[in-house]
Amino acid sequence: MRDSGVSEPPRAGWPAAAPVPLPAVRCATQRVDLADVTYQVVTYAPPQPDAPPLLLLHGFTGSAASWDPLAQRIAAEGWRVIAIDHLGHGASSIPTDPRRYAIERVCADLADILAQMGLRSADTVILGYSMGGRVALAAMTHTPYRAAILESATPGIADPTERAARQQSDADLAARIERDGVPAFVDYWTNLPLFASQRGLAEADRSALRAQRLTNQAAGLANSLRGLGTGRQPDLGPALADARLPVLLIVGALDTKYVAIAQAMAHTLPNPRLAIVPGVGHTVHLEAPAVYEDLVLTFLNDLRQANGCNPPRLRSAR
Repeated sequence: MRDSGVSEPPRAGWPAAAPVPLPAVRCATQRVDLADVTYQVVTYAPPQPDAPPLLLLHGFTGSAASWDPLAQRIAAEGWRVIAIDHLGHGASSIPTDPRRYAIERVCADLADILAQMGLRSADTVILGYSMGGRVALAAMTHTPYRAAILESATPGIADPTERAARQQSDADLAARIERDGVPAFVDYWTNLPLFASQRGLAEADRSALRAQRLTNQAAGLANSLRGLGTGRQPDLGPALADARLPVLLIVGALDTKYVAIAQAMAHTLPNPRLAIVPGVGHTVHLEAPAVYEDLVLTFLNDLRQANGCNPPRLRSAR
């Protein structure tokens, strides 16, 4: 299925403070220990014990908290929402070896985390933004997932020379983080042209976003770039044609580079749905949260109906 464009006007804004959990949604934080690393995992659970799982993967400099309050509202619709802190981010481990951040190893970690929680990847919808979108895309080509939602994601750099140049750029940026510290880097990162459209967010929302980014540590961000940067990611473009699962691609219309990438992926994927959201850029879930939520919930509800499973919904007043 192929859709293009979203007619709803976007609404900017992201709560500066963590919202009170919606009725009937239970929020819990846990540490998941794997063989050599530990992940911080936040779960938003509805009353239904058999609620289908949705795994959320944040972007570079983000954390599981990046998905609040969206995660709570999706959980209120009858989904078990699981948000992780990537390695090097938030409260998860910060390995000293950049190779531990490699996308293949992170994909294996995700399957192990789900298994420890008594879940199967084949029953799980995986959603990722930017860096998290790249991880989600890699995961869905390595492991069976029920469906995927990719926001502002790329399958990688096909040209070896360009990929090598990006590796060097990521390495230089990692050294800059270690040299100048996280606050100076966050100032630089915030002012990249990629995030220019975030200037339309309310001041309180921008302040909250900056505060969340500042919770990260220099070593974690630097090693994440060295091991999981776009330059280190294999070119996954050739694998898209064999990815039979339903995939929702979300991109902001102002983010022209990623619009072109999403359109190319939509032409290659066997079962895509493409949503180009007008008036916003790279971070659609922050710049147009109401539109983003509707896109995600519509896709998830379509999955439930297609599988003949439509559990009781707990839609809250908006």
